[in-house]
Amino acid sequence: MLDRRTLLTGAGALAMSAASGHSPARAAEPDAVVIGAGAAGIAAARQLQAAGRSVIVLEARDRLGGRTFTDSSLGPSYDAGAMFIHWAERNPWTEIARELGVQTPNESRGGGFQLFQSGKPMPAGDRARRRGAFGEIDRRLDNADLDDRDLSVAQVLSDLGPDLAPVAASGMLLSIGEESARISARDYQRLWAGEDYVVPSGYGNLVARYAEGLDIRLGQPVTAIDWSGSRVAITTASGTLRARACIVTVPVGVLKSGAIRFTPQLPARTRDALAGIGMGALTKIALKVAGDRFGIAPGTTYFEAGSAERLISFDLFPDDRDLVIGYCGGDFARDLSTAGAGAAREQIIDLLAAMVGTEFRKAAGPVSFPAWWTDPFSHGSYSVCRPGHAGARDILAEPIGGKLWLAGEATAGGGAMTAGGAALAGRSAAAAAARLKV
Repeated sequence: MLDRRTLLTGAGALAMSAASGHSPARAAEPDAVVIGAGAAGIAAARQLQAAGRSVIVLEARDRLGGRTFTDSSLGPSYDAGAMFIHWAERNPWTEIARELGVQTPNESRGGGFQLFQSGKPMPAGDRARRRGAFGEIDRRLDNADLDDRDLSVAQVLSDLGPDLAPVAASGMLLSIGEESARISARDYQRLWAGEDYVVPSGYGNLVARYAEGLDIRLGQPVTAIDWSGSRVAITTASGTLRARACIVTVPVGVLKSGAIRFTPQLPARTRDALAGIGMGALTKIALKVAGDRFGIAPGTTYFEAGSAERLISFDLFPDDRDLVIGYCGGDFARDLSTAGAGAAREQIIDLLAAMVGTEFRKAAGPVSFPAWWTDPFSHGSYSVCRPGHAGARDILAEPIGGKLWLAGEATAGGGAMTAGGAALAGRSAAAAAARLKV
């Protein structure tokens, strides 16, 4: 959260200086500008602040956290973006939470798990077959000897046969949020593993709390970055800021959209790396459900697996809240996102009514659907390396012109696709930027 002083000197400062006729660049020339107030941007700004550097953070949204967002629009809150502190033993958010007095228990097992096929309980034989196929995913990917090859996950799993291979590959939809044919197996092998912690008070709230005391200016989408001179010029609708260093933490989806114009354009090596990274579409749809809980224990999971291409998992009444949260990914999630909140609500209510009973329709309330795929400030959930491009993350992390860095979960190596990786990448870029002479 931001205090009143931060708001007065932050979000409105650029607009106020422009209105008074003074150049924003002359009003304040910080040592560094960080673009994006998500996990990476906030961690970068903290690192620069600790090194004694002046830093301004520009955030396009009207809130903090980026893709770590605790949504309370339905009353009971839930994390619409990042939810787990993955590989918690070395995840920086574990220590940050401890310093802030925020509880982070181990992930709860919930209240049970049921498999469905087109809204009906899945036969025992099909359940066993699916469990066996899912069990092959990590075993085959972890043990695959790829040498210099960078195959897709689908290719690595293909020898399971025409029946089991699609089932196994579909597991990527809810873990990576992307179709298995578009995921680099070598990049997947690189991802870190470990304990998962949760943040009952909200992961997004934790990230926002860590921002307290920083100069963050909300509602300031950056449209241009000129790194041709001795200082970097960063342009928003409110004016231009100049700084010795600039750290860009916007998602890969935003960089690829062309929303930010770079002068000169990014180096060919950087552009090639961007071309090798896409954005997954892991998506959550939260439905308010008040009153009757139909005898379902809080935290129960209903998993619809009738179609390998249209998997969706429902977390029913998590932590005893009046919510049902649906999770889906890949092209199915993209289609739902494009259709919009109303159409998505109809689809999940139809499916849940088949699973629970027609009385469910009476209890179903409003929906919250922060669709990352169609969000102009993300264009996806998190980065996914394409087959043949497993080295793209390291290239993307390289400094540009001695004054510009791209940083975030996409540049986090084995920590990619997580808020923890984003924080580490932000800190790394900030440490390099702090060493520049001002």
